[in-house]
Amino acid sequence: MTSPDRPGAPTASDRTDVLAAGSEVGDWVVTRLIGSGGWSTVYAARPADAAAGSSGPAEVALKVMPTAGLAPRQARRIMESARREVDLGSRVGHPRLIGLRESFVLTAPDRPALDGAIVLVMERAVGSLRELIDAGVPEADRGPLIAGICEGLAHLHGSGWVHADLKPENVLLGEDRSVKLSDFGLATELTGTHGYVPPMGTLDYLPPERWRAPLGELGVRVRPSADIWALGIVIHEVFSAGGSPFSGATPVARGAAVQEYAQGRAPLRMDHTVPPFWRALAADCLAPNHAARAPHTAESLLARIAAHQDATGAGTGAGSGRRRGRARTAVLATALCGVAAAALCSDAARGGSSGPPVRVGAPAGTVRVFNAERSCRERADRAAGCSLGLAVDPLRAYTADNVVPTRVWHDDVLAADCELPDGQPIIDEEARWSTRWFRVRLPAGSAPPTAWLPAVRTKDRPALPRCPRPTAAR
Repeated sequence: MTSPDRPGAPTASDRTDVLAAGSEVGDWVVTRLIGSGGWSTVYAARPADAAAGSSGPAEVALKVMPTAGLAPRQARRIMESARREVDLGSRVGHPRLIGLRESFVLTAPDRPALDGAIVLVMERAVGSLRELIDAGVPEADRGPLIAGICEGLAHLHGSGWVHADLKPENVLLGEDRSVKLSDFGLATELTGTHGYVPPMGTLDYLPPERWRAPLGELGVRVRPSADIWALGIVIHEVFSAGGSPFSGATPVARGAAVQEYAQGRAPLRMDHTVPPFWRALAADCLAPNHAARAPHTAESLLARIAAHQDATGAGTGAGSGRRRGRARTAVLATALCGVAAAALCSDAARGGSSGPPVRVGAPAGTVRVFNAERSCRERADRAAGCSLGLAVDPLRAYTADNVVPTRVWHDDVLAADCELPDGQPIIDEEARWSTRWFRVRLPAGSAPPTAWLPAVRTKDRPALPRCPRPTAAR
């Protein structure tokens, strides 16, 4: 567990700004919750005048980004993220990019947590590539889907922008299987050959140079080749049922494998299920450094895919809308059924996407420890390697010198007497973020008698009083 690149981002379960169905937000009426994460909550909505029987536009997605109660730096980060999305959405329209209809600031004096929230009104989609990968991508759809991603990236890069957070969650799908790239909160406009982004992103999709990139006054330098690297990972996932070409039980471990490969100490090992053409394409995308990756632009990759499709007689695009048989269409519809994935942001949590079924929570006033590493959850013994540390001080970096001697394991139940909502921001192995901490009591005779458990280490959210803020200096 390490401190996140995104200071201050709470987890979805910490949110208090959920809007009920029927709530009016500007000219829209919320129909249901789609998903939520550290920075935003996404809702499906219909036009307010549709209730009167008028023929308004189709249902949209509302991305609500609250700013109330945040520290100035946190609020600035959210506003900057929203500005990027609005800027790109208003200037770089394309059928392969999710459409932005409007943006406004919400006035809700009766809901302090929502008052002043930034709202982005976005085009709806019926699913995301992540859900489709989890369900199983039909073989005939794989090539056209990758082609659609390349189309979106080619336009984005040609317009002078880098996405900077390409991943299956941010590839949305229309009813006709058309691809639409989404979540431009980290997108950056190039200044010459580089753009600059905050030191954040999804670990499994960062190119080798991002793991070592220095943080300057403007942020971390990024180039279009970073998106190409992420595309290589996505190609491998699409053809290997979600598998990564880099081994490791956690994103950090897989990042170490990326570094071994980039430094020439390990070969690139791809799953045998990836066909030869796509294996070669992914390998070019995953060239170990920018110089080797730069010739493989989204446009050139798209041309190679088109030539391959022409030679093999495969479909020519992700948005052609062609039907290839009722049975396969039914497979796709089933995979996307009930998935209201529209403009889901990089920080959105995918409920139920990993791990075993959620257990019944611990009794009131207690928290049950949760270990994000599946291998540790499946062990019956209390192996030292699967133990978790509790912090001495929730305001200090969560490192070895800030951990009490008493260790805990998955499924341990700890008495909790209060919570601190704005402690040291933490990210776990599954990239869940939170600044929330619980003060827990340790067994009799422990020294110290209490310690702090980060909220990402439990699925329980008991109603507890707020802890007095500890003194950071020790």
